[in-house]
Amino acid sequence: MSKQIGLLRSVVTVVAAVAFIVTWSSGFIIPAYATVDVSPLTLLVWRFVPLAVVLLAVLRLTGGAKGVSARDLRTQATIGLFAQFGYCFAVYGAVAAGIATGTVALIDAVQPLVVAVLVGPVLGLRVRGAQWAGLVIGAVGVLLVVRSQFGSSEATPTAYLLPAVAMVCLIIGTLLQRRSAVTSGVLLTLTIHVSVTAVLLLVIAAVTGTLVPPASASFWLAVVLTAVFPTLAAYGLYWWLLRRVGITALQALLFLIAPATSLAGSILLGEPITIVTVAGFVLCGIGVAVVLTSEARAQGTSARSQETSARSAGKCDVAAHDAR
Repeated sequence: MSKQIGLLRSVVTVVAAVAFIVTWSSGFIIPAYATVDVSPLTLLVWRFVPLAVVLLAVLRLTGGAKGVSARDLRTQATIGLFAQFGYCFAVYGAVAAGIATGTVALIDAVQPLVVAVLVGPVLGLRVRGAQWAGLVIGAVGVLLVVRSQFGSSEATPTAYLLPAVAMVCLIIGTLLQRRSAVTSGVLLTLTIHVSVTAVLLLVIAAVTGTLVPPASASFWLAVVLTAVFPTLAAYGLYWWLLRRVGITALQALLFLIAPATSLAGSILLGEPITIVTVAGFVLCGIGVAVVLTSEARAQGTSARSQETSARSAGKCDVAAHDAR
């Protein structure tokens, strides 16, 4: 029975990981279409404001906010400020500036290496040698993937700072979430993050005169798609997987975002894919496999160690009982 439960858990985790990669990648592709004739800020504000209203209503009906302290609310609001508002604002700005979607996705390639460096001093976690090797292989793969896209846009050099800002924001949000003692559910977490982002975007859009949306059906279709996939699905899976597989394994999955985005960008937007790009895809897959395999082995070793300790403790109890 335990083997069946373990297999089911693995299948659920794999399906969730694939869904995470696809939905997170959609957050680069959809804005590339939708912001051609519309300000990215307009799309962002209408992506988040209606969704915030819906989530707040659902949270109230389900009573999901009961027992949440003001400290937990402040902590999640701070995480949302970086992980959702800062990240999305910078990504949309980069896409609107004309940077290729695969290049923008480079932020998700550099992030795992930065996090791997920080998890030790910040979180007190150890990144194993095999995991370091996998992260480096994945990083090389992503660099190959985006290499063919540099110079393919008319974006100014300073525009490339936006993906870097997005990367820093998501790293800060992830480390804060992992380090905090807050254990709120995914619904409450998303509601707080989306609401904070919606309020900030609403104020900025009103001040800059980008609040009024166009009446086109394509715009509202993009609003619905971005609300459902890169917001609800991708961010929900991100926080769920963070608890499920740990920070190192989750960061390894981010290596697959750039290849997935580049492939979608090639099919839908005509962005280039070369032999170098394909080689990068292969290296990304190898890097992720190395990290996840190492993580699985470590968890298996830990589980066996705990089981052995429990058995030893049980034998000691029996021996002590017999002695009496």
